[in-house]
Amino acid sequence: MKKQLLFIAYVLFLFSCKKENNTNPETLPNSYSDQALGKSANDLLSDAKYTTLNIQVQYMPGYELETATITNLTNYLNGICNKPGGINITQTQIAANGNTFTVDSAAITERINRTAYTSGNAIAVYILVTDGYDTSQATLGFAYRNTSICLFGKDIFTNSGGLLQVSRVALETSVLEHEFGHILGLVNLGTPMQVFHQDTVHGNHCNNTHCLMYYSIDTHVGLSGMNTVPVLDSNCLNDLRANGGK
Repeated sequence: MKKQLLFIAYVLFLFSCKKENNTNPETLPNSYSDQALGKSANDLLSDAKYTTLNIQVQYMPGYELETATITNLTNYLNGICNKPGGINITQTQIAANGNTFTVDSAAITERINRTAYTSGNAIAVYILVTDGYDTSQATLGFAYRNTSICLFGKDIFTNSGGLLQVSRVALETSVLEHEFGHILGLVNLGTPMQVFHQDTVHGNHCNNTHCLMYYSIDTHVGLSGMNTVPVLDSNCLNDLRANGGK
């Protein structure tokens, strides 16, 4: 069990996340969803404009998110976002791609397939789960627009669920909640810091090695079980509360 618990830390250490603003000239048909990363942090956290959060997950064949991962994400967001109208998550399959993915190619795939957009009192987030790899650096996912996230399903599957590997749910949840933290404005990415805790060497990440928003999860993180993932530390939670969160 100890080796398995260390494996999630090792995998996340090797596959640190990145987050980039999409610069692809092919824009989305909904201008609200075509803004810089972190721009919608307050709208996602508070109920001032939007009381409902709709999340559209589109996965390529073989890489549907686990039911427990969806449950974990729902609980995570219910704990920090003021959405009295509810948080709704749907999953649908889209065509396979099989190619390497960059921020621009993820944005193009989103442009072709995304159907859920912010409207009325509901804000929408798009999550793409691909069957391809990212070649620019070792990564399991990235956030790239104000309401857009890409996960590398193939990499997540390769590094989870097997003998002496971390559970797939634990790895999916860790990566997905981390990337969602970025579109919620963490760290110093649209949600102002209440006290300084940014790891400036690694961009918009927390300097607490035990926090979900640390740039990579090292072997010192105290995971207590196969389905336990890192959580947001007090500084990140305080930032979210000050920007409209619970």
